Amino acid sequence: MSGGDLWTVLVNEEEQFGLFPVSQPMPGGWRSAGFTGSEDECVAHVNERWTDQRPASLRRAMVAQGNA
Repeated sequence: MSGGDLWTVLVNEEEQFGLFPVSQPMPGGWRSAGFTGSEDECVAHVNERWTDQRPASLRRAMVAQGNA
């Protein structure tokens, strides 16, 4: 892949983010997070939004136990 290829930001059901080339079919278990750009732009987008890397199920369990 060349440096000019487009990437898209994906998110899964655990609210974990990933990058994937736009030219490839989206992998199962992932959906678009609504952002496409260069690899560097996508990394910056993820870094701004994915501030808590714990899986969503763990975050919910901790809130339910009063340990958020």
